[in-house]
Amino acid sequence: QVQLEESGGGLVQAGDSLRLSCTGSGRTRSSYGVGWFRQAPGKERDFVARINNNGIVTSYADSVKGRFTISRDNAKNTVYLQMNSLKPEDTAVYYCADQRGGDYFSRYAYDYWGQGTQVTVSS
Repeated sequence: QVQLEESGGGLVQAGDSLRLSCTGSGRTRSSYGVGWFRQAPGKERDFVARINNNGIVTSYADSVKGRFTISRDNAKNTVYLQMNSLKPEDTAVYYCADQRGGDYFSRYAYDYWGQGTQVTVSS
């Protein structure tokens, strides 16, 4: 059974940093791209960042480019999202997911999802 678990969320002030982790089990994760998405209350689940299976290719939403960095350690089955210069508009539940195929920015390209971790940025 494939399981993903996010951790590292919390309450921070604007300008602070957080590092989210996504740890998985149940499949060889080094075979899959992994994406991070976020969902604010009353809004759609939006693409944040994505990394390919070997960690060489990364992609970001324009809203986080230059502030967030996605990386992975396949030996630890873990994908990270380093978030710097956080803004109140970054407040959301953050989810990681394994990509099965398709457009990496679409949530429909991902099959297994974690339960999410809350990130709250106060002004």
